[in-house]
Amino acid sequence: MPITTDGILPARQAAAYAQFDVVDDLVLPEGFTYEVIAVWGDRVGDTRFGYNNDYLSLVETENSQGYLTVNFEYISPIPWFQACEQIAGRNIPFTELQREIERPINAFTLDDGNPLKEKIRVVCKEALIDQGLGIIALQRGTDGKWSRRNGGAERRITGISGLEDRRYLGCTGPARAIFRKDSGRGYIDKLGERIIGTFANCAGGTTPWGTVLSCEENIQFQVPEGVYPDGSSFDPGMVPFTISPRELNGQANVFGLAGNKYGWVVEVDPANPGDNGVKHTWLGRYRHEAVAIRGVNGKPLAAYSGDDRTGGHLYKFVSREKIKDLTDKKNSSFFDNGALFAAKFFPDGSGRWIALTPDTPVDPDLPGSIAGNMLTLPLRPTGGAFRAETDADVANFKSRFRTLNDLYEGSAEEKQGAILIDAHQAANAAGATCTARPEDTDLAPDGSLYISFTSGSPSIDGGSDLRIFKGPGEITAHEYGFVMRLREDSDDPAALSFRWEMLTTGGEPADGGSGFANPDNLVVDTVGNVWMVTDIATDRQNRAAPVRKDSTGKALSQSLLSGLYGNSTMWFIPTAGPAAGQAYLFAIGPMECEFTGPFFSRDEQALFVSVQHPGEQNGKRIAGASESREFAMKTTEGTEFKQARRVPVGSNWPRKGMDDQPLSAVVAIYSPRKTFRSDQA
Repeated sequence: MPITTDGILPARQAAAYAQFDVVDDLVLPEGFTYEVIAVWGDRVGDTRFGYNNDYLSLVETENSQGYLTVNFEYISPIPWFQACEQIAGRNIPFTELQREIERPINAFTLDDGNPLKEKIRVVCKEALIDQGLGIIALQRGTDGKWSRRNGGAERRITGISGLEDRRYLGCTGPARAIFRKDSGRGYIDKLGERIIGTFANCAGGTTPWGTVLSCEENIQFQVPEGVYPDGSSFDPGMVPFTISPRELNGQANVFGLAGNKYGWVVEVDPANPGDNGVKHTWLGRYRHEAVAIRGVNGKPLAAYSGDDRTGGHLYKFVSREKIKDLTDKKNSSFFDNGALFAAKFFPDGSGRWIALTPDTPVDPDLPGSIAGNMLTLPLRPTGGAFRAETDADVANFKSRFRTLNDLYEGSAEEKQGAILIDAHQAANAAGATCTARPEDTDLAPDGSLYISFTSGSPSIDGGSDLRIFKGPGEITAHEYGFVMRLREDSDDPAALSFRWEMLTTGGEPADGGSGFANPDNLVVDTVGNVWMVTDIATDRQNRAAPVRKDSTGKALSQSLLSGLYGNSTMWFIPTAGPAAGQAYLFAIGPMECEFTGPFFSRDEQALFVSVQHPGEQNGKRIAGASESREFAMKTTEGTEFKQARRVPVGSNWPRKGMDDQPLSAVVAIYSPRKTFRSDQA
């Protein structure tokens, strides 16, 4: 797509972009190079490097060494089915189950020893082993490049850790009071504070004291997300096991995992081989996408995280204690006590933090201000949530419940725990702003918080506040996303109010956008520039868009034009000076992939990035298959032209040989200048 920062004059763009050949590779600017660090199936500890690697964190130690912690998010059925038997080194009954199971099945209720249940266990065990997080040891050579080394602390924490090996995860905070209960309204797993595994691990964060935070995101495909007023889980059968050539859901169902124990932030010390991870419940349970830690000596610790769903909220945890030494590993105890807040944005650029505590008033926003005219609220006296679609629905809700205390059951500690377990619905009830899918949060050296909002389009989950999330030209329900800058009042991490502004907005340049679509993970360099990767839905990447209007002359929706933006990409965005907010294309990913988890080495000589699920839509590229597709493009000044685009079908990355299996992988990118540091575009 022509963009304002590509150096091509508008009058020449139609000719320059008339033909484009998409490449199944990681494409970088001239002189930049990349090297593969690890791929799915590599040996790690007593198992393997997992699938769909996401957030990365390099905690450097001494002698040019360090530990790279990697999240493994979910299973992409097509390429995973193609290669898992070879990776696992065993027969896995995918084909048999697809033939035997015609509809979703509650495998948890099948008798132990049932042959069908045993086959389901085999598939689900392999799928959950490929999720969670992993820690690998790295060494930097004299040439400045990083590679694997033998390291005693290398290990995996998987989706079934503790199930058979008793390496359970622990937890802190008020939700423990719920987990300890022997009975409740809903399902109790009888494990108390012990937790089996972690999965759906998407983005994350790194603390100043050298631990890593891993965020559990889309748990709703594996366990029930809804809970009862006492915080107990819906039955595992609410998310049954499902398998087809393009689907593998309910992987936790057969093991009877309790839904309220997933959707948290997990902390792990990569250098401690005995650390199996701890879930900090004060940070709330929702579809976590990243967590940014702000630590200032003499002030409380702040942790910012977004809930990656349409209508999801921005949250902040503030510790009770104040920091004395940012590098002290005892600071992990700060997550044991504090308060969780959700953000309320106002159109004038101001905002405030709403405490999610029992005494907080019930005051939801009205559906008419939200894209899709709907938000969900806690359903009482039963559990889960209902769709509030009219002002009358909200008025009736407010007349029945005065504070969050009225919506939850139990002792004071149990009510606080239930609020944290049900954080999204509690925040909706308290009037937190419904946002445009907050995917990442990252802090700049000056204390600014940058937030990527992937898409303002509504869905069955809800929608974004139309007064806040407006696209170029006041477009509402803007599909292509935003990057926001937030500053706490008085630069205080514990402030209860803030100011916000949009740094840059997605969309076509002719319409006022920056040329990207669907911003996702961020990393801020030491100068304060933002590096951003995008997350265009796989089935939309390079989807043909030969026209912009339907047969009646009506303009096509933004989602139907997403194919214009091509593959997933990486961008460089200055935040100061004359180029502030302008987006410069830095990298293009392989076919059908998502870039995730960018992370700089301490000296900024290496930029690590995950390349997730290449070949997700079509699997292995066979015999160099490709298609010619047509796109109705615009120059940066709005002149329409046709582009013929040659698009590979499937992927062979990273090995790139004919018919090679696509593999998720972590790479390190190196600059010809030996450093990525730059104070200008």
